[in-house]
Amino acid sequence: MANQSSTPKVITKKHIARLERERRQTRLILIIALTGILIVAGLLAYGSIRYNIVADVNGVKITAGEWQERVKLQRVQMINVYSQYEFYQQNFGMDYSQQMQEILFSLQSPETIGQQVLDQMVDEILIRQEAEKRGITASAEEVEASIQENFNFFPNGTPTPTITPTDVSFPTLTSQQLTLYPPTTIPNQEPTLTPEPTATLDPLTPTATVAPASPTPVPEPTGTPYTLEGFQSEYGDMLKNFEEYGISEQTLRSVYEAQILRRKLMEEVTKDTPPTEEQVWARHILLEKEVEAREAYEMLQQGADFAQMARTSSKDTGSGASGGDLGWFGRGAMIPEFEKVAFTLEIGEISEPVQSQFGYHIIQVLGHQEVPLDASQREQKQSTDFSNWLVEAHGKAEIQTFDVWKERVPTEPGFQTQQ
Repeated sequence: MANQSSTPKVITKKHIARLERERRQTRLILIIALTGILIVAGLLAYGSIRYNIVADVNGVKITAGEWQERVKLQRVQMINVYSQYEFYQQNFGMDYSQQMQEILFSLQSPETIGQQVLDQMVDEILIRQEAEKRGITASAEEVEASIQENFNFFPNGTPTPTITPTDVSFPTLTSQQLTLYPPTTIPNQEPTLTPEPTATLDPLTPTATVAPASPTPVPEPTGTPYTLEGFQSEYGDMLKNFEEYGISEQTLRSVYEAQILRRKLMEEVTKDTPPTEEQVWARHILLEKEVEAREAYEMLQQGADFAQMARTSSKDTGSGASGGDLGWFGRGAMIPEFEKVAFTLEIGEISEPVQSQFGYHIIQVLGHQEVPLDASQREQKQSTDFSNWLVEAHGKAEIQTFDVWKERVPTEPGFQTQQ
């Protein structure tokens, strides 16, 4: 009798099909599992990257680490500026109480500092990108020279300031202006480009929020190293102090490089800024009520003396003491309501009462022409033009900022740490 256990097992087509289905199912399960693992890993990696990126400017990313170093550097600079104010106040009797209080307040508002630094870094990237397009560079030698200059170390000798002569001529009084404004009432025949400051607040000047000036990249050294060894010693000490807060030399040098690029780019962008500016020379009478202004206007139309009325009736006592004279001014120097009328009046024409937040102005224009800018004024205009260019660059750029930085703003170094 044959052994049944040794009988070969017959594999049918149905059995083969079932085995194939099981194999496919097993393979599908493995694929789904691996895909899930990859997706989870990708999401974790993406979240980690996003968490470490605080901004993206035209594809250039600002990492949290880079930004945090700059925030710490900003805090160090603010503390050093505070110390300088304190030194001058204690040793020379200068009152810097308000400036010192503002610095302390800022140090206690980390998010404000964080936003300022982030905005500054975005600007720097836009400047770097434009500089590259224009072939503008900052060499390592230029960066080194800038650092040395900040330490008052000049290997080739202290530079001698020079005065650049100018051939522009300032406005002189015409016969019409002499009639409107007799010489006996003018301290100087040649009007100044800007009115002299008065004891009272000028109500015409528009109110603006002034941001604190950006501190220099490094604190002012305590001594003046006139030798290479002296400079290297002080620079090395400074780097050691920065390293304690996680601020690298590379970050420091990148700030200097950015400043050089900014200066060079500003020179290029504003090279066509004209050396003159359209300005008017005007005087005004400021009155509180419209009925008073109307009466004054009618009196002026009948021949009343403008300067005398300004001295006796104008609420703006500062300019009133000078017959209402505001001197020469360009666009943007006065409040919009006043400026709009002043730049449309003919020379000698007296405006009807112009209302502003300060009251009612009666304006008379004494001069209207292109006025030469001095070095300081032209520099200011170039700075304004460059700021306008930067605003336009922001509008054209693809900029993303991520609010994760608000959770990671450094609060060190603190003021007490520096004492």
